[in-house]
Amino acid sequence: MATAIQKITLASSRDIPFNKLVLSQSNVRHVKAGVSIEELAESIARRGLIQSLHVRPVLDAQGNETGMFEVPAGGRRYRALELLARQKRFSKTTPVPCVVGDATSDILVDEVSLSENIDRAPLHPLDQFRAFQAMRDKGMTEEAIAAAFFIGVNVVKQRLRLASVSPKLLDIYAEDGMTLEMLMAFTVSPDHTRQEQVWETARDGWQKEPWQIRRMLTETTARASDKRVVFVGVDAYEAADGIVLRDLFQSDDGGWLQDVGLLDRLVAEKLKTIADEIANEGWKWVEAAVSIPYGVTHGLRALAGKPLDMTEEEQATRDALQAEYNRLSEDYESAEELPEDVDQRLGELEMAMEALDKRPVRYDPAEITIAGAFVTIDADGSLSVDRGYVRPEDERPVESEGDNMQDMVQGETVEPAAPAIPRAVITTDGQPAQSDDEEEDGIRSLPDRLVTELTAHRTLALRDAVANHPHVAMTALLHKLVSDTFLHRPATGVLEANVRHVYFSAEAEGLKDSSSAKSVADRHERWSDHIPADDDALWNWLVALDDDNRMKLLAHCVSYGINALYERPNPYGGSGVSEHGLKVRLSQADRLARATKLDMVEVGWRPTAANYLGRVTKARILQAVREGAGERAAQLIDHMKKGDMAKEAERLLADTGWLPEQLRIPAADSSVVETAASDGESAMGENDTLENDDLADEAHQALAAE
Repeated sequence: MATAIQKITLASSRDIPFNKLVLSQSNVRHVKAGVSIEELAESIARRGLIQSLHVRPVLDAQGNETGMFEVPAGGRRYRALELLARQKRFSKTTPVPCVVGDATSDILVDEVSLSENIDRAPLHPLDQFRAFQAMRDKGMTEEAIAAAFFIGVNVVKQRLRLASVSPKLLDIYAEDGMTLEMLMAFTVSPDHTRQEQVWETARDGWQKEPWQIRRMLTETTARASDKRVVFVGVDAYEAADGIVLRDLFQSDDGGWLQDVGLLDRLVAEKLKTIADEIANEGWKWVEAAVSIPYGVTHGLRALAGKPLDMTEEEQATRDALQAEYNRLSEDYESAEELPEDVDQRLGELEMAMEALDKRPVRYDPAEITIAGAFVTIDADGSLSVDRGYVRPEDERPVESEGDNMQDMVQGETVEPAAPAIPRAVITTDGQPAQSDDEEEDGIRSLPDRLVTELTAHRTLALRDAVANHPHVAMTALLHKLVSDTFLHRPATGVLEANVRHVYFSAEAEGLKDSSSAKSVADRHERWSDHIPADDDALWNWLVALDDDNRMKLLAHCVSYGINALYERPNPYGGSGVSEHGLKVRLSQADRLARATKLDMVEVGWRPTAANYLGRVTKARILQAVREGAGERAAQLIDHMKKGDMAKEAERLLADTGWLPEQLRIPAADSSVVETAASDGESAMGENDTLENDDLADEAHQALAAE
């Protein structure tokens, strides 16, 4: 005989006046968590009581109902109603929907309270995102949604951005196929197709970290900190219908500009406009480009312009700025740390005074008609205009006296040729073509051009280092003179000692903006402001120069002759460098680097995809990462394609201080140093004397440095 299934009976519901309810002491919730009582009260005031209270009748000692009801489940709702009642926004006699349980039930009140809190299923985040999306689609603004749920507007924007990700990826997230952090990374790009492509690439590989997803989604964009973006401005880009990708979940430093082609067009147009304005000053030519190579003025004659004096108004402004700067400096002279606002103001004053001190230059109008100017963008995105350079082919021919006499005899007046119409030429910086499909696994020799570019960085840094070490510069010069004097090298002039400014046949992007280039250029400009152009005046000026400045000037001049460049040896002789000559050059460059304690890391060189990692084989990339970041780091990227491997290696090596072999300083051969030292001691025996002990000390130091 079948057993009848006992039917479940649900507790009845009824409206009970609020003043007949009391909070049960058996309610299990004692620790505050989740939405606050104040926020819940506001929610009830806006939407009403969405969920009923669960209550049980309160019995007296004889087991009879007292007319009061305790609330074992719904304590937070009870407290929220109690708060509204205290605020006079809710009457104490207002009926409250309640589910009334059996007071004599075998189920403990504690069990009911606990069950209500642990049996509920939390809302999946995706359901919240989609709910916000549905409310906005039905007309609610982001501000209205934020006010309704007592959250910030930015939180709503983030939830809506998450809901806008590709539906395919949202479904994967709903099935726990990706983390919330990964979903956040996909919001950087609004392109669903691209999002899905990146996921297909990342899902079965190792590149699942949020930062890797962001990098893949933005690899064809330009960062807002790019000098081109700073130059034209994000507002101008957006006004031209350009799209800026923003990350609402972490700092993005202004975001990424999606349309790089549009950005380059805006940059070219702005440069062309500026170049046209400068051409209207009367220059014969104006060359404008995003980046102009270091040493572009080689072989050009620089015009000597005269800085314009300050007007009375400018001078008054300059004096006022200096007075305020001096006052603030004196007021906070004893302070260990400047207040933020004071420090900021001092910086503003320095910039304002520097802008006034940088005076416009007046050039000879006759010279302007044969000269030109360079227009480019500095590393910080500011405009850079360098005027006053004459190309050799534009130099005026020297007019002989006979020609003048012939013109006078013929009675003709020779009219000067009409100046050429200035024309701005805007070019774009070209990058050497690199094959994206290069997958060589072997560690082969570096390309000659890459080695030349690396040694150009080192040469420039070495020049700066020698100029800052007058003693080393003097030693190098003496080494040259002694070699010529005692080894009888063939001389080509009165004295076989000359400085030939060596220019770079190849250079990497960014060399012009390196700290070494700026240091060399600044020092050269400071000296140029004082050196007389007349030969006799120059001699007299040098004679009057004190020893300290004489050494500094000597070091600066010697430094311009430093040539540590790698060049392909010419096996047939003639022009170029021989294999032996290249070996001597690089060996002496190492010696100077050791003497000046040159550190290319301190100079600011870092391995990047552009200057090294993207131009060598995968095996060399992995070798660099192993040396700089360790074997574990190399294993993290050994499965990647070359382009991705180079970019990731750039990040891994950023702060390691790793350098290619061409930029390192080889250790000195100890046997050579000892031999040189012993030879020096024997050369200065008792029978050999020098004028004084100080000179002897310097000679020993110079010999040791060699």
